[in-house]
Amino acid sequence: MRLIIISGLSGSGKSVALNLLEDLGFYCIDNIPVDLLFTFVKDILLDQDAGYGNVAVGLDARNRGDNIERLPTLIRDLRREENLSCDLIFLQAKNETLLSRFNETRRKHPLSNDSFSLPEAIAKERELLGPMINSADLLVDTTSKTIYDLRELIQNRVTERTEDKLSILLESFGYKHGLPSDADFVFDVRCLPNPYWEPQLRNLNGTEKPVQKFLESQAQVHEMVDDIVLFLEHWIPRYQTFQRSYLTVAVGCTGGQHRSVFITERVASRLEKNHGPIKVYHQEIPRPA
Repeated sequence: MRLIIISGLSGSGKSVALNLLEDLGFYCIDNIPVDLLFTFVKDILLDQDAGYGNVAVGLDARNRGDNIERLPTLIRDLRREENLSCDLIFLQAKNETLLSRFNETRRKHPLSNDSFSLPEAIAKERELLGPMINSADLLVDTTSKTIYDLRELIQNRVTERTEDKLSILLESFGYKHGLPSDADFVFDVRCLPNPYWEPQLRNLNGTEKPVQKFLESQAQVHEMVDDIVLFLEHWIPRYQTFQRSYLTVAVGCTGGQHRSVFITERVASRLEKNHGPIKVYHQEIPRPA
C-alpha cells in the first residue's frame, strides 16, 4: 500500500494537494488526529479485501502540540512496516504570501483567535510544524505557484515516483526574488556572462533560440553544465541508496530569466540519459494561461 501524508502551513495549498490526490484515485482523509494515524494505517493494511492501494491523509496544526512532536517518530515506525510505502509531503510559503492569501479569501486561520492575530497565528503554526520539515520526503514552496502549478507539480512528482526510482525536479530561480526553500541543492550561476546586457536579448528568456545561441558560445557555460552534471551524477545514487523519494535541484541567476533557465534545461537533458524523465520548472517565467 502507498501512503502519502500531506502537511504544511495553512494557506500553502494542502487542500489543493489532497483534492488532486483524490482525483488520482487516492482514498483521502483530511485532518486525521496524529494519535489515530498508526492504528488507521494498520487496520487498512490488515483489511486486504478493502482494496486500499493508495491512501492520502492530511495533518495540520490543529493536532495537539505533543502529538505533532511525536509525528517524526511515528513516520519512522510507519516506514518500517512491510508492504507499506510512506511519503511525507510538506507545503510551505513565505509569510507575506500566506497573509495575502488569507486576506483575499477572508478565511480564518485555524490558530487565529482572540489571543493570536493572523501574523501571530502564522508564526505559531510555523513553530509548531517545524519538527515535521526534517522528516519530509518532499518540501514544496508554493510562494510563486498558482493552484494549477501546484496541481501539476504534485501530480508529476507523485505519479512518477516508484519504489526504486528517485523523482528529480530541476528548477530555475532568480536570486533577487529569494532562495527557494524546497531545494536540496542550489547552484549559483551568476558568474556566467549575462545575456541581459545584450539589448536584443534582454526581453527574451533561456528557452529561446537567440539566448541559447549566445550562451552556447561561452566556454564557461559549458564548463558549468559539465560540473553540475558531474556532481549530480556522483550524488544521485547516494540519495537513492539513502532511500530518498524526491530530489529538488535549484539553479539561480540574478533575475531567473536567462542563465539559470538555460543551465537548468541543459542539465536536465543530460541527466535524463541515465535517470529517465526529469521534471523542469522555471519559477520566474510566466506559464501560458
